[in-house]
Amino acid sequence: MSIIFLFIDGVGLAPAGKSNPFSIFETPCLSGLLEGRSLTLEAADRTYSRATLLSLDATLGVKGLPQSATGQTTLFTGINAARLLGFHLHGFPINVSLRKVLSEKGMFKQLQKKGLRSTFANAYKQEFFRHYTGDIKRTYSCSTLINLYAGLPFRTLEDMQAGKAVYMDITNEVLQRLGYDVPLISPQQAGKRLFAISRGFNLTFYEHFLTDLAGHKCDYVGAEKVINTFDAFLGEIVETMDPERDLVLVVSDHGNLEDLQLKTHTRNPVPVLLVGKGKEQMVESLQKRKDLTGILPALKEWFEQNGFS
Repeated sequence: MSIIFLFIDGVGLAPAGKSNPFSIFETPCLSGLLEGRSLTLEAADRTYSRATLLSLDATLGVKGLPQSATGQTTLFTGINAARLLGFHLHGFPINVSLRKVLSEKGMFKQLQKKGLRSTFANAYKQEFFRHYTGDIKRTYSCSTLINLYAGLPFRTLEDMQAGKAVYMDITNEVLQRLGYDVPLISPQQAGKRLFAISRGFNLTFYEHFLTDLAGHKCDYVGAEKVINTFDAFLGEIVETMDPERDLVLVVSDHGNLEDLQLKTHTRNPVPVLLVGKGKEQMVESLQKRKDLTGILPALKEWFEQNGFS
């Protein structure tokens, strides 16, 4: 039994309307899971035949717009990072307090203590390995740091070429534009690849952040492409998984892409989409907290309820 954790940056739940790309572009996988509905606020907090869609508060009880550094720290540690700092911190966790929380309470490290095997499935470019240092001033994402602090290996472009990693854009198109000699793959091929990677681990984590970038650009064409690509990627994973043994979890850190009238983040709730084994128990756990602090405790409870202690 395993969890496939798909983190999509910058996706909130907003009402259907012309500024919400999730309600105007086709998403066959999401619409199928949501029984004809789109990934909108109206579809949230319902259980469907194959999936459950919850809404979680991303504001964390702190004024201002939710941001990546504090939101992701909260997601990956269960600690309310925005309240810890007293404000939402954008970008990367260049902050001693956040780094301390990530180093002590990071998701991978907490699961390690329970004897569980986790992996970060994203491929990193060679530049990361050439320039990496432990310097507090350098800009590393929360996901990079929890992997580092847990002592887990990072996957390379060579791993990706061998079918053992997925790049952050799913299809490798960004890498090709940057001049890398890598083949394009379809979202479906990437989905198959991620599922294959997950067979060796209790938890497989994948991060996709083109959603946040498209939201900041307020670009409908770009938003449609990003949404269609992720939907096809998710669809392949959902169709390949064993719903009696696997759980797919899709979650975001703050709103953005769901309102293309704004170039900023939003205070909208974020989606938590659950498909597969034990989703009912995870829903019960998440409803105890109803914000980003609930994700990691819910993951740990899922493993405990399925015989991993």
